[in-house]
Amino acid sequence: MPGLWDGSAVAAFTHVYAMRERKKADVMLKKESLIKGTIILAAAALVARVLGIFQRVPLDYMMGTGGGAALGLANTMYMWLLVIATGGIPSAISKMVSERHALGKAGEAQRIYKAALLFGVITGAAMALLLYVIAPWYTEHVAKLPLADASIQAIAPALLLFPTIAMMRGYFQGRQLMSAGGISQIIEQILRVLVGVGLAIAVVSAGWGDRWIAAAASFGSFVGGIGALCVMIWYGRKLGRQDAEEVRAGRLRFERSNLPFKSIYKEIFMMSLPIVVTAMTVNLVYMFDNTFLIRLSGSFYLTEEAAQRALDAFGLKATSIAGIPPILAIALSSSIIPIISTAFAKRDMNEVQRQSSLVMRIVVFTGVPAALILSVAAYSVTGLIFKTAEGSGIVAALTAGTIFQISMMTSNSILYGFGKARTPMYNTLIGLAVKLVGSIALAPFMGLYGFIVASTLCFVIVTLLNLRSIRQIVPLQTLGGRWIGYLITVIVTAAAGYGVEYGVRALLLDAMPDKIVYFLGCCAAGAAAGVLYVVLLVLLRVVTPADVRSFPGPLRKLFGPLMRLAPSAQRG
Repeated sequence: MPGLWDGSAVAAFTHVYAMRERKKADVMLKKESLIKGTIILAAAALVARVLGIFQRVPLDYMMGTGGGAALGLANTMYMWLLVIATGGIPSAISKMVSERHALGKAGEAQRIYKAALLFGVITGAAMALLLYVIAPWYTEHVAKLPLADASIQAIAPALLLFPTIAMMRGYFQGRQLMSAGGISQIIEQILRVLVGVGLAIAVVSAGWGDRWIAAAASFGSFVGGIGALCVMIWYGRKLGRQDAEEVRAGRLRFERSNLPFKSIYKEIFMMSLPIVVTAMTVNLVYMFDNTFLIRLSGSFYLTEEAAQRALDAFGLKATSIAGIPPILAIALSSSIIPIISTAFAKRDMNEVQRQSSLVMRIVVFTGVPAALILSVAAYSVTGLIFKTAEGSGIVAALTAGTIFQISMMTSNSILYGFGKARTPMYNTLIGLAVKLVGSIALAPFMGLYGFIVASTLCFVIVTLLNLRSIRQIVPLQTLGGRWIGYLITVIVTAAAGYGVEYGVRALLLDAMPDKIVYFLGCCAAGAAAGVLYVVLLVLLRVVTPADVRSFPGPLRKLFGPLMRLAPSAQRG
């Protein structure tokens, strides 16, 4: 019929189709919003982190000097190679899958998933073999810690599994099914702790030394990986059944896609190569510190044993405690990418600006106080969790630096959502250069503290460069003109928390058992700093009624009554 497929008809058809797909995308966003997805991932990460600390506590009692350093080196090297093996692909998959589903190309998204799984299997096998083979040479000639060779070889088999698991998590995040990654992470950590500690106890009972205790604990990662893979397979089948129901109901269509794997890998690698540079930053920094502390700070530590004690505190205590504050940022980094990516693909810049500002605001209000409280109460926290409070200064310094690690990770993810993955890569390379120069300059005079200061400078530089890049695309409305009030809040809160914790120790340490005093110190510092932080946010007009309305339900209930304390202008 004439006119059926003329320009206006095609335009009308395209408009109707686009509206339908937009409604589907909106439903998907409502199903698991930024807040809900973040809470799921943050809760799972918190449980996993607590379980990880639970594993290290008995190991601290089992091992002598050097055992913790060996375990820390094995974990950091493994995590660094895992990032290289996955190449930032999970984040790329999340973005690519969410975009394809938003555009109605579900079949193409499925094809991308298959290509990623194949890559995960191949790279996992290659990296596992590489790590196992180079372990003796690396620990003997590079790290100068021969004790760690068995630990690295014991953790190497885990690389057979985790690249594939990472690909699956990226796909599920792209489908905004955050619970899959969260549950698998919890199961992974439970098995890792139970098997690792159980094997370590068996090794101790057999009378073997630190080398084999650390190796036994490291092997728990492989068993944890098996459990995580089983969970991901179960969720994959569940999602497959849901998709089949959607197809039968006519709400979803998987078109046949013959997109060549070569084209998929090209797109993935162009997107993920910049991501791998930024994703490996923290692990690379920690591995650098573990590897070169003895070499670069030889003039600071009088003996090699003193350097090993510092590494022991760093690898066994500091990195585990310092890993708590960034939990929310890690969850936000995973959940924000598909949401911002979808909005950006539809050119909904108001939504892009709103979500970007919201995520930075959440980070400021929650991540910063968590890092501060753990830093000022580091002595009691370390003494309560571990065998002794030795190394609490290292714990405090490393945890304080995570404030900028959090902002770096979150701003990286916002730029990923914009499709500007190369921008944070260049910014990260600049930050890593600062880290390298700073470590070489400071380590001979400050030891491990010099490494930590250089790491913090790295995170600060990357954060500032990222924020400048974001503001060139959308205006961020994090705190606006409220930064002075917020800085006052942070300083007063930190001072109060430290004063209360120190006072408890000074008054009670000689009168009560150490562990009880440390527990009371942690509780007192957390309560004083936490209450004061929330109240000052309101009194100094840092938190506004608009902020409260955007908070999750529990935070709204917390801040709602407190808003009555705010000046009348703010309440209005």
